[in-house]
Amino acid sequence: MINVPEHIKALRPYTPGKPIEELERELGIKNPIKLASNENPIGPSPAAVRAITAGLKKTLNRYPDGNGYYLKNALAKKLSKNPPFPPFNKGGQREITYNITPENIILGNGSNELLDIAARAFLAPGDEAIMAHPSFVVYAMAVQAAGGKAIQSPLRDYRHDLDAMLSAVTPKTKMLFIANPNNPTGTMNTKGEFDRLMRKIRDGILVVVDEAYYEYVNDTRYADSFKHFRAGRDILILRTFSKIYGLAGLRIGYGIARQDIITEMNKVRAPFNTNSVAQKAAIEALKDKGHIKKSREINNKGKKYLYKELSSLGISYAPTEANFIYIPAAGSMDIYKKLLYDGVIVRPTGPDAIRVTIGLPEENKKFIKAMKTVMRNQ
Repeated sequence: MINVPEHIKALRPYTPGKPIEELERELGIKNPIKLASNENPIGPSPAAVRAITAGLKKTLNRYPDGNGYYLKNALAKKLSKNPPFPPFNKGGQREITYNITPENIILGNGSNELLDIAARAFLAPGDEAIMAHPSFVVYAMAVQAAGGKAIQSPLRDYRHDLDAMLSAVTPKTKMLFIANPNNPTGTMNTKGEFDRLMRKIRDGILVVVDEAYYEYVNDTRYADSFKHFRAGRDILILRTFSKIYGLAGLRIGYGIARQDIITEMNKVRAPFNTNSVAQKAAIEALKDKGHIKKSREINNKGKKYLYKELSSLGISYAPTEANFIYIPAAGSMDIYKKLLYDGVIVRPTGPDAIRVTIGLPEENKKFIKAMKTVMRNQ
């Protein structure tokens, strides 16, 4: 028998949102909709699709660029030359004007892989890492897989309680994770809150800011993490092409940090961790401001519709700055299963809540119709 380390035995495998094909196989339901994994309902930019098609014809027999030269340069250029952050420009897209070089960027097989890389690079067995609960479950998984101890700090009003997280810091603390906006609640932390945390936290603790849903934010009080990168702080900012860019199936994300932090992460990164097709698609996706604008508009309209309909049903929810809505609901697994029989896949986030992705208008209407059926039969 293989001797498995105790910290690996204690892990639970990540359970993704149920695929549409699986529901069709299991229940024989025709044309179900998936509102479980916070994917962009309109898909990727047409320019990205063209890059994918071209890449399939030309590059599959060659290893990808392990350094991601062209994508890193495209990211550095975009992040360094766009309008100030915030406010948002009229096109609905916002970035920052800080001097970011390719050496400040690491690419990952989705930002998910970068969480794992960071934990392996900076945690020794017994080290502690602080994170909110509930938040993205991969934080705790990455920490535990590296032999560290995950310290979970409860949310307050569905938001990260940054003061409570600071109070949880001990001499063993080496990392602190913040999802902004938070997954699964969709809430965000403001500039003032985040700046206060960064003033108080001691040097030597890596603050990992997961901004997977950054492009969906409307609130101009949103925290400016890049200000602290520019100041040379111990901070790693993670973003992804899986959400608003619609490239979840290709697995491509990136991190931004001081060069010395990136250097250490590259030591434990696989040599060819991002494929050539994903790199080319991401470069083209970055250029398409119209796709971002359209995605934001669809999300904002869908959010407004769902707010109205949920309120009319007497269903409470957490106001969101992302592309999903968190709905506190006792018996969430029962609700989830009943929705499946109506052809709607949502995400149960524990025994007392579900999370629903904001979809296309017809998908949002189908979800509300199914929720009405569930409530009638409660």
